[in-house]
Amino acid sequence: MSTTPSNPGAGREGSLEAPTRHPLAWRSAEFYDEAALHQELERVFEICHGCRRCFSLCNAFPTLFDAIDATATGELEGVERKVYWQVVDHCYLCDMCFMTKCPYVPPHPWALDFPHLMLRAKAVRTHQEGVSLRNRALAATEAVGRIAGIPVVAQLVNAVNRSGAGRALLEKTLGVDATAPVPQYHSRTARKRLQRLGTAEDGPVANVAATPETTGKVALFTTCYGNRNEPELNEDLAAVFEHNGIAVRLLAAEHCCGMPRLELGDLEAVARLKEQNVPQLIAAIEAGYDIVAPIPSCVLMFKQELPLMFPDEPPVLRIAKRIFDPFEYLMLRHRAGKLRTDFKHSLGKVSYHVPCHLRVQNIGLKTRDVLQLVPQTTVEPIERCSGHDGTYGVKKEFRAASVKIGRPVMSRVEASGAAHYASDCPMAGHQIQTGLASGAAPEHPLRLLRLAYGL
Repeated sequence: MSTTPSNPGAGREGSLEAPTRHPLAWRSAEFYDEAALHQELERVFEICHGCRRCFSLCNAFPTLFDAIDATATGELEGVERKVYWQVVDHCYLCDMCFMTKCPYVPPHPWALDFPHLMLRAKAVRTHQEGVSLRNRALAATEAVGRIAGIPVVAQLVNAVNRSGAGRALLEKTLGVDATAPVPQYHSRTARKRLQRLGTAEDGPVANVAATPETTGKVALFTTCYGNRNEPELNEDLAAVFEHNGIAVRLLAAEHCCGMPRLELGDLEAVARLKEQNVPQLIAAIEAGYDIVAPIPSCVLMFKQELPLMFPDEPPVLRIAKRIFDPFEYLMLRHRAGKLRTDFKHSLGKVSYHVPCHLRVQNIGLKTRDVLQLVPQTTVEPIERCSGHDGTYGVKKEFRAASVKIGRPVMSRVEASGAAHYASDCPMAGHQIQTGLASGAAPEHPLRLLRLAYGL
């Protein structure tokens, strides 16, 4: 463990080197040692108190700073331990403090990684107490989607979720705030709708133009949400990619990426899901396919979180290098002269929310760059959190905080006068929708690009 200098404000200039993320030592005994955890929480909270640069990112930091300011001494030593867990609960692992604000991340000798410390705390609690029934239900995206996707059941679930009585029941039983956006369920999933594509196991694809960075063949990881809640998202992706001469196939099988379980600190469940997904992804890569997924959090899971959990497993590291955000992939094709620009329709002004889990991938604003290839189209990016953040924004006890976090985004969309507003994260898009006076629905960037092509 790193130690803190006696003056936590010293060395405020931080490090000028690029941030380095250390692997997550989640299999070590010390990781789950409660005394060691509290010692590290105190060390990090003391440094954060002396800096306070992250006060505007989420509610974790104001919760900590307000508690310190309310003590008689104005110091961390006067804060009750229960407040530590309130801070942990307000962290939804967006990673923005590590990536954009903190001057003390590795290689700085203080080696702060606030999100991974919060993850460790969640893991310690899960290790000691297990996962509550409520959290199991909210994180079981694959299982719930499978049940709710049964034809008659899907209609019933959607009807209940649209009714006041149904939302009141959901709030009472699972603590899902009655004003929070909840997804619809489709019995005709994306994998059913796109069966015509075949799978990566069907054999090689001929007459596909590769580039130095892309094979021109992609295996589509549809994701739990994209498969059962907004299957049209994957249909739009397939249409745009095929229009650009990119061969699209489905994975032979897929399971939840593990992000909902990661957010709970249920690392053993993450490991089990990894064991199910890695063979399918590696088989596709060995058949010559790149991997593409339409949800930023799922891409991030394979690009960053799993490699940090399993740094010594070559298949995991290999997948991290071959999985792409859709617009990252399209821009790589464009740089090689392989992206079609035969657009039929302009988009006008687009107000574009950049999700946190896309920003931390460090690929730049590729969605903006692709959309701005459309003639007579301007894209105004909003690089702030929407406040949705996994299950955080739907839980009753956090709903008000999530809306407050997302209000600046909602206000900018409202004031933009844009013809369209969009987010790469469809859940963030619907979070924004709840704060608009018009209630206008978001349009995913892939849908906008499909519209521009006239497909």
